[in-house]
Amino acid sequence: MAAALVFGLLIGLTLGLVGGGGAVLAMPVLVYAVGLGVHEATTVSLAVVAAGATTGAVAQVRRGTVCWSSAAWFAAAAAVGSAVGTALNRALGGDVLLILFSVVMVLAARATWQRAGSPMAEAAGCPEARARILLPFGAFVGALTGLVGVGGGFVVVPALAIGLSFGMREAMATSMVIVAIVSVFGLIAHLLAGSTLDLPVALAMGAATVAGALIGPHLADRVSVRALGRGFAVLVVAVSVGVVGAVAAGVAV
Repeated sequence: MAAALVFGLLIGLTLGLVGGGGAVLAMPVLVYAVGLGVHEATTVSLAVVAAGATTGAVAQVRRGTVCWSSAAWFAAAAAVGSAVGTALNRALGGDVLLILFSVVMVLAARATWQRAGSPMAEAAGCPEARARILLPFGAFVGALTGLVGVGGGFVVVPALAIGLSFGMREAMATSMVIVAIVSVFGLIAHLLAGSTLDLPVALAMGAATVAGALIGPHLADRVSVRALGRGFAVLVVAVSVGVVGAVAAGVAV
């Protein structure tokens, strides 16, 4: 339980300071430190992501930087994708899911590294909501969420910033709302499919994540976000290598 609290706080701090990427640590911590099975860990991870992202989303809504039309299109497609991802999660074995998750961790680490070193570009309002771009990306992120229990913010932010010409501030704010909605859809899909939720672990880790998400923005002017984000990216890669090594060594999950 101590590991869940410590890493929950770290996930929340990363969410608050860098804008995402931290949730990829939830799965390996829940499996190897807390002792949950892979499928149960996926469900708890979704609950943790939902708690942290919702906290961040509320703050972004208050700032008025959320592009609601784009968020609605994205989330609608993600709801369908999450059902598909959940079905795949139930069909695949634990080792296969962990290998897939390790790939996701490396991609998230790369996105976190790049985001930590990028200036916060300004944008004049919200660009046009283009369904032909938002729908396929939304379906993909939803499937990823249902499959491995991450919010997918490391995919959403580049999709909005590059594919739709969002400023980074609007992209991160809208991404936070999307991730909150998608993770809730994913959690509901897993519960309806018969997954179990370890409530004490979910509450403890979720509370720590919320605390970190609230503290993070207040530390932004006191710590080097670049150094923190890139240090966190290195940690995520190291953990992903450890997960692959554990699977290769036949460590029970």
